Amino acid sequence: MKVVAVLYPDKHPDRHPDVLASTERGLDLGEHLAEQGHELVTTSDTGDELDAQLTDAEVVVTTPFWPLYLGRERIEKAANLKLVITAGVGSDHVDADAATERGITVAEVTGSNVVSVAEHNVLQILALVRNFVPAHQQVLDGRWDVADAAQEAHDLEGKTVGIIGLGAIGARTALRLKPFDVTMLYHARHRRSPADESVLGVRYSRLDDLISQSDVVCAALPLMEGSKALFDADRIATMKQGAWLVNTARGAIVDTDALREACESGRLGGYAGDTWYPQPAPADHPWRDMPRHALTIHYSGMTIEAQQRIAAGVREIIDLHLDGSAPPEDYIIAAPGD
Repeated sequence: MKVVAVLYPDKHPDRHPDVLASTERGLDLGEHLAEQGHELVTTSDTGDELDAQLTDAEVVVTTPFWPLYLGRERIEKAANLKLVITAGVGSDHVDADAATERGITVAEVTGSNVVSVAEHNVLQILALVRNFVPAHQQVLDGRWDVADAAQEAHDLEGKTVGIIGLGAIGARTALRLKPFDVTMLYHARHRRSPADESVLGVRYSRLDDLISQSDVVCAALPLMEGSKALFDADRIATMKQGAWLVNTARGAIVDTDALREACESGRLGGYAGDTWYPQPAPADHPWRDMPRHALTIHYSGMTIEAQQRIAAGVREIIDLHLDGSAPPEDYIIAAPGD
């Protein structure tokens, strides 16, 4: 069996000995597969080299969104492909319909990055509310202007935080925010039980009410029908003046130009997140140099601990496949017959 792993390139592997999701480490699958007579090929190429490797691959492992976009045309050329595994969470870079039509199962390591992304949400909320980035920039620039840094710095305590989507990441974000003594609203397709709401410290709200009442809005929902450009110019206009928006969900949930305009005008107090559209973000992406942002590259779900969980999950899925078994049910995104 041939496994092709499309992973992050690492220009300096000697400096990054703990990065498992790289072409150099290959999620530490190489030796494990070789012992059983199977082959692992790692690459970060997305062109002809990758297409050549896919022609006889039975399993493809890919990090979320980059570098591989596995569309219908590429899937149809991979005649032996039986299983696609996202090394992490978020599989909308794979055409699931095209895959299942050809008898291919799509799986991901559900829950592997939940803690990592939830912590990143809290980090970026605090970075915005406390005006951290401009204050840090003063250090780099050799300045010392407390009034300028403090003018837009606030306490998080007493604020209203709205969380859109209360799945695993949204719920853990709420748990981490609860000690800050904030009022937390949430909106989700399925309302939580009263017991869950009590434990998490949240109160259910309609989406429009949440957006208009929250000082901080945190998007923790998948990209799906109805969520693309959820935050367009009209919806941003209904947010509180100076509210902060955090999005570690999907870049396309926010309208690119409308966001930049809102940050430039001060309509929003700031924007943070680590998801972009497209990814990787080009050097001239409108968000890179807009004011009032605390953006990072898309790395929140790739902490060293998350990568360890991802590697273990990918290995589990592959071992089950070798035994002729399906992935665990909670790992399956799409399967033949869906």
